[in-house]
Amino acid sequence: MMAEKEITIKNQLTQIAVIADTLESLSDEWNVPMSVILSLNLVLEELVSNIIFYGYDDTNEHIIQIYLSLNHEIIQMRIEDDGKAFNPLLSTEPDIGLAVEDRKIGGLGIHFVRNIMDDLSYERLNNKNILSMSKNIHLTE
Repeated sequence: MMAEKEITIKNQLTQIAVIADTLESLSDEWNVPMSVILSLNLVLEELVSNIIFYGYDDTNEHIIQIYLSLNHEIIQMRIEDDGKAFNPLLSTEPDIGLAVEDRKIGGLGIHFVRNIMDDLSYERLNNKNILSMSKNIHLTE
């Protein structure tokens, strides 16, 4: 089975609901377990909210594009934005062995993304950040 979906949103936190709604509809359409959809939503919510909060030096409207595809049992996701160049894969791993009050603020979101997704890659192309990810899933027929 090969299926594709594109989500285009503006750089506003209210738009994150569009991602959740779209993923929920894909659960039925692509026959993907809700547990997988919830994990993918966590990943996208974390990454997109970081883009919205930290990616832009202005208050202008910007477009964030999310591409999703299902090919057999692999879901691929790609996020493209025109924000400041930022490779989240270069972020240092948080020391999760420390007590919460002793940890540095930030970094947990990328940690979750790394642990949920099976493959991650980043490139800067045509003044855009492009983060590609894939997740192997087990579909029930």
